[in-house]
Amino acid sequence: MFEYAKPSFEQKICPPEQLTERLVGLARPLVFTNGCFDILHRGHVTYLAQTRALGASMVVALNTDASVRRLGKGDDRPINSLANRAAVMASLASVDLVTWFDEDTPLELIKLIQPEVLVKGGDWSLEHIVGSKEVLARGGSVHSIPFLFDTSTTKTLQLIRGE
Repeated sequence: MFEYAKPSFEQKICPPEQLTERLVGLARPLVFTNGCFDILHRGHVTYLAQTRALGASMVVALNTDASVRRLGKGDDRPINSLANRAAVMASLASVDLVTWFDEDTPLELIKLIQPEVLVKGGDWSLEHIVGSKEVLARGGSVHSIPFLFDTSTTKTLQLIRGE
């Protein structure tokens, strides 16, 4: 029986405890963003491409399943497990490294990674972006990228459910 090799994009998936050694190989300036990215849609991939354009490489941190549930997005969320969300995220050309966090915010990861650029979607004002104070204090930049498409995982699920 023929054995297939593991897809190369899975090499972009990095457990938090291995971040320090994996960050050494990433080009700077480093861009950081985070989110649930439960059901990837056009709004997500557009946002990620725009975010990646702000630096030489990009790290995306995903909320763990428990962290997503604490956000109150719904009893059945996330739809996709962390492992599945990480694999889909890692397959994108705009993403250089995927990791995750179990806390309610990615602040500890941001302190560890020390990105030069921090980005969130347009529903976040600059002063409310977690880690903005730390990134700005080191001379970095913080961006809130406006949404270009009226899409969301919640809207997708409502459509599927006929709500």
